Amino acid sequence: MSDTFAGVSSDAVRAKTGKTWEEWFAILDAAGAAQMRHPEIAAYLAQHQGVPDWWSQMVTVGYEQARGLRQVHEKTDGFTANASKTVAVPVDRLFEAWADEDVRRRWLPDAPMIIRKATPGKSLRVTWADGSHVDVEFTSKGEAKSRVAVQHSRLPDAETSTATKAYWSAALTRLGDMLIS
Repeated sequence: MSDTFAGVSSDAVRAKTGKTWEEWFAILDAAGAAQMRHPEIAAYLAQHQGVPDWWSQMVTVGYEQARGLRQVHEKTDGFTANASKTVAVPVDRLFEAWADEDVRRRWLPDAPMIIRKATPGKSLRVTWADGSHVDVEFTSKGEAKSRVAVQHSRLPDAETSTATKAYWSAALTRLGDMLIS
């Protein structure tokens, strides 16, 4: 059996919850968690085992992955894909490259997106044409350096998640190249 689930090692789980993955899996199996939905497992951990909220979610995801109830990158509303890039430009310039449609077309042509909410220099909330969601976070790393992180969610399957991660990695590379040239 692996020592890492949901991206968290057994040692880290024990340090924060007092139990290893194997111990949690035995407790959850005995509680019938394999037949429970995600919120029910998390609630059981929080209410009956005293696991803090964030850790009850992590232990639940680890359990679901270990028991074949959830795949890697799968959430309750579908799959996700993540990508990020640090670029040697101020955060406002990085944000503008996303928010300004003419600039965005230069590095992200024909993107089927509608911006639902924009907080300048901080974030964008986007709906993709297929109904999936894209959350974009911007972080200043100093006067002339910033980071953009993309989370594309509500994807239908693991294959789409993998392809979407590659899409965003390539797009962010084009963005970075455009901004520093």
